Amino acid sequence: MEEKHLSLIRENLNIDLIDIIISNPVKGSEINKITARPVSLKGKELYQICEYRNNQVFHKNIELQDLPELVALYMGKVMKQLLVRNTKNELTMLISSKGKETLKIKKLQQTNENKPLVKNTSHNREKTYIIQEGTFVPFLYDLGVITNEGKVVKGKYDKFKQINRFLEFIEDILPALKKDRELTVLDFGCGKSYLTFAMYYYLKVVKGYAVRIIGLDLKKEVIAHCNELAKKYGYDRLNFLVGDIADYEGVSKVDMVVTLHACDTATDYALSKAVRWGAEVILSVPCCQHELNKQLKNDILNPILQYGLIKERMAALATDGLRAELLEIAGYKTQVLEFIDMEHTPKNILIRGVKRSGKQSDSKIRERLKEYESLKSFLEVQPALYELLKDYLPLKASKDVKEC
Repeated sequence: MEEKHLSLIRENLNIDLIDIIISNPVKGSEINKITARPVSLKGKELYQICEYRNNQVFHKNIELQDLPELVALYMGKVMKQLLVRNTKNELTMLISSKGKETLKIKKLQQTNENKPLVKNTSHNREKTYIIQEGTFVPFLYDLGVITNEGKVVKGKYDKFKQINRFLEFIEDILPALKKDRELTVLDFGCGKSYLTFAMYYYLKVVKGYAVRIIGLDLKKEVIAHCNELAKKYGYDRLNFLVGDIADYEGVSKVDMVVTLHACDTATDYALSKAVRWGAEVILSVPCCQHELNKQLKNDILNPILQYGLIKERMAALATDGLRAELLEIAGYKTQVLEFIDMEHTPKNILIRGVKRSGKQSDSKIRERLKEYESLKSFLEVQPALYELLKDYLPLKASKDVKEC
């Protein structure tokens, strides 16, 4: 490391340090990330070092005078990105693949929240989140969810909880994801990408998976901003593209497909593509299920379908139930789970599909298809996902149902 850069880093370590994050490992490194933050132990201020290695975290406490040596030890040899935050400045340093060092210092606007972190000695039992409050995560800060101390911003707790809830769903499906090659993940309708960044951070930084994540959305300004942030954090395998779910053909094989709040039949196009790609995992939070609301008819149910609100909710539940059943027929173990939405709307269902390792018997598929067709007839509906997949299902739906 250049002496002038080490000198600037040393100066900034001596100004009420908030935290240090050393990230973006060099190829072949067993260490994913190193963090440091002040802690108070028996009235003495020390600095807690967390070394994230594979699926484990190793801790040790050192004194302030040892921090510059720690930074010099890791930067360049093990890591290529440094973030130092104190109450006055934010220092960032990047080392290119050719060894070129770039260092920038940005002055922080002083607020009452710019105080050094201390260890939380409270014995109150709180919910254990995957991303704990008090952990500084750069993308959460830039997206306005946490402060520079890692504290959740007032009014952003719902987003913070939603992000952690989403990561819990991903944690559950980790056994279905391979670690011997790079995984491709597609996020359709990524929007501002709170959850896309969280997914990359969790899979790549915390869990050490080799992963490439592509976010797709129609809003050019949002996509441009997300790409800027990904570049800033050194998330070199996280890219955002402008595009439509129905027309996207950028990859031929995908390991996981995520679609959150894709409106109406956009969800069906995403699910259809996921099935045709043979994705190992599908995570979908549907939104605005208008399609079946226009079709739903039934003489027996007419007394309650005359009420618009009742019909709307029944149509939404029927839409997602039929989607889940088609995924089962297509070879996925499917669950319909509750998902807390950041906007507090009734749209809080998550459909999670994990591809089955074994093939279902033809007789079982025929039976499920027959039941599915009967339910469609009863409700007098023709769901978009059925139309998109009917020529792809293990047994051609219309032909085999007639034979049953």
